[in-house]
Amino acid sequence: MGKHTCTFHIVDVFAEEKYAGNQLAVVTGASALSDVQMQKIANEMHFSETTFIPSSNMRKGGYDVRIFTPKKELPFAGHPTLGTAYIIKHFVAAEKAEEVLLNLKVGQIPVHFEEADGGEVAWMRQNPPVFGKTFELPRFARLLGLDVSDFNEKFPIQEVSTGLLFIVVPLKTLNAVKRATVNQAVQAELAKESMAGILIFCPEPYTKGNDLNVRVFVDAYGIPEDPATGSGNGCLAGYLSRYQYFGRSEVEAKVEQGCEIRRPSLLYLRAKNNDGNIRVEVGGKVVHIAKGELL
Repeated sequence: MGKHTCTFHIVDVFAEEKYAGNQLAVVTGASALSDVQMQKIANEMHFSETTFIPSSNMRKGGYDVRIFTPKKELPFAGHPTLGTAYIIKHFVAAEKAEEVLLNLKVGQIPVHFEEADGGEVAWMRQNPPVFGKTFELPRFARLLGLDVSDFNEKFPIQEVSTGLLFIVVPLKTLNAVKRATVNQAVQAELAKESMAGILIFCPEPYTKGNDLNVRVFVDAYGIPEDPATGSGNGCLAGYLSRYQYFGRSEVEAKVEQGCEIRRPSLLYLRAKNNDGNIRVEVGGKVVHIAKGELL
């Protein structure tokens, strides 16, 4: 990297306090870094994602951002979008705006900021959900090591994407969610036809006042379990709206995730169905943890 130094920030996204939520490293002033260097830095940080902001100059009204897992570049991911927008607002942009536009591989994604629940909540509007194939229940009972009776048969097991593909799996109880484990042999077979994350959920939260408990297994992207998944929960919001899970197509929900892996997270979901065109938003708080330099 020569003499050029980059600043990096570490934030916790979808976190109500420090050292919770989903960790993210954001590297600013990254214009001199090659693709290979970005990938090496993402592997060094070894969070589920690291993002890079090449320049503080805007293009088409937004900021260019690239997202890497330790293994590969992604076109979109939820918590990196929110966490990077927070860093842009507070440390990169010349003026603090209530909305920041990120130029990602999937297109331009807006993030806006609201005061709510005693803090600043960052909201992103995701691409409208695209619904894919559905799956047979016994297959997912084998995949997750659960009984067929653990699944809520009123709703389908279905692929959904708002930029990244997830299979949404409705379960009945928190006990079932806690017992779920991914059978890697079944997962390997599934990956041949669907390179998707697996999102399981139930209407029994740990914390009173929350609406759903969620777990996300992302073996397809090298992450056994994710503590907070903005992209997956965007898919969930679209699913809840389409199938009127709460008895209506309008969704406003608080979702807890990461409890089982001791990274408790809280995500805010909004969705509206206008004649089949579902508008999805996912929100959460961002906590700034650290700042340093890459030498």
